[in-house]
Amino acid sequence: MMRAQLLDVTRRCARSGLNHGATGNVSVRTAAGFLITPSGVPPDALGEESMIELALDGAAGPGKPSSEWRLHAAVYASRSDVGAVVHSHPPFATTIACLRQAIPPVHYMLAVTGGAEVRCSRYATFGTAELSAAALEALGQSRACLLANHGLVTIGPDLETAYRIAVEVETVAEYWWRAKAVGEPVLLTESEMNEALKKFREGY
Repeated sequence: MMRAQLLDVTRRCARSGLNHGATGNVSVRTAAGFLITPSGVPPDALGEESMIELALDGAAGPGKPSSEWRLHAAVYASRSDVGAVVHSHPPFATTIACLRQAIPPVHYMLAVTGGAEVRCSRYATFGTAELSAAALEALGQSRACLLANHGLVTIGPDLETAYRIAVEVETVAEYWWRAKAVGEPVLLTESEMNEALKKFREGY
């Protein structure tokens, strides 16, 4: 079941434009560690048997896991509330990450992340422990962060939630990008975002 869900979300990331080619990676927590997509394989070429089993210390089953397995392992080790991780390279969020800026509270749907903004991490080379540390710093208690000059990380209790948050963050990133192109966006106030966050916590 987990392998089928992981394959489905990986293919949806490609269809929705969150990823392209063999970019990005997706994982789901298991009792022994986690399952993650393999390195360098486009979604259409994947099968359920392609998913790689890893322990949190990196001990792997057969196959070559995504180069970002350390990032996923670090999230699972530090956040007991996380059951799935989606790492993607969507165009608008990644553009903002290349500016090394946060996505500010331009739209109330950012509340889906549990925070008022989506912070951008410091830069670190892909696949390194330094990137994992930078991502954890930027995430804090949020469910999303940008990776400087790289992409987007979203997390959730399950695959569907982590995927849905990625879609919402990319949508708000596009709103921000387009609004900046024609004028100066008006940001929501702290009290306005707090009200939105409250509604999301109550089950929006």
